[in-house]
Amino acid sequence: MGKLAVYKYLSFMVLVVTALVSVFIFMGLFGGNSDPASGTAMAMTVYVLPLLIIFDAALLLFWIIRRRWHWVAIPGVTLLCCIPYIGTIYQTGLFASNYDGKSGINIASYNVAMFGREINGFKAEDILSVMKNHQVDILCMQEYMERSGDKINSENYLNYFSAKATGRSDMVIFSRNPIVDSLTIDFGSGTNNSAMWADIDVNGELIRVFNVHLETTGINRTLHQAAKQQSQGLVVEKSSVLKAIYGKYTFGMNIRAHQAMLVANEIKKSPHPVIVCGDFNDVPYSYVYNTMKGDLVDGFKECGKGYMYTMREGYKRVRIDYIFHSKELEGVNYYKHNVSYSDHLPIFMRIAQ
Repeated sequence: MGKLAVYKYLSFMVLVVTALVSVFIFMGLFGGNSDPASGTAMAMTVYVLPLLIIFDAALLLFWIIRRRWHWVAIPGVTLLCCIPYIGTIYQTGLFASNYDGKSGINIASYNVAMFGREINGFKAEDILSVMKNHQVDILCMQEYMERSGDKINSENYLNYFSAKATGRSDMVIFSRNPIVDSLTIDFGSGTNNSAMWADIDVNGELIRVFNVHLETTGINRTLHQAAKQQSQGLVVEKSSVLKAIYGKYTFGMNIRAHQAMLVANEIKKSPHPVIVCGDFNDVPYSYVYNTMKGDLVDGFKECGKGYMYTMREGYKRVRIDYIFHSKELEGVNYYKHNVSYSDHLPIFMRIAQ
């Protein structure tokens, strides 16, 4: 086989790969419209979208270098179609609203991971100091723990916040504005997760604030179990671990989809403008993200800046915590704050009135 034949063969194979990458990217972009219960493979593609987009960009560069302009269109058009998705994890901030001194509220959402189950209450106090520094008016906390040893954390928090609404187990909303009503959204006895809402009087206007914590992925638990078995001298095959991770993740994905639908139905019934905060345990463009968002505005896309992730740990730097709001509200600032009190990062948003 001559050099020309080899060159043509390799070019053809790269073209096939280019087409396949584009197909998988579009599967990911539309996978969030597919209920995991009926299309797991389609729904799972969204989780590898960042890698596929990077690969697509590399292929675009390859065809540009090779000056094969007719093939440039395939990765080029695909990349253009990814712009809305890219906007859920990265924003330039060029089109964000300018804060002009209008009145408003600062809201924060934080999965505090039970304050590390500390017994002295220092971590809970440090987190409260962070909220004070950011002048937070409404705080939604997931995996909240009321007692740290002999200290009752809410007593300290209520020295700054004037009102508190509790949901099931580890869910709480603190507010500097009056809370006039609240409700727990129970996901059933088969899970430790739940959601809640509180109607908060903000300058005479009622806003319904949702605090949501959806089913976890189960990956950490599976890895910890495998590590424990290895420490006991047992042989743990990688294939069995990967199979267990996949099973846990797909199982959790189906549960999250059901929970998200329950919360979405409550959001639709709200007679007031809504703000939805929480740890969704799912990535942008997933079925859960699309279901929870519905007709709401993703605060980060509206007024965020830079690369947004809410998990601190290296390879897990993904965005799974969110603040959404009704279209009649206006977001003017959205950001995360890098602190090490939890495996999550707190997110903040200012909403004008």
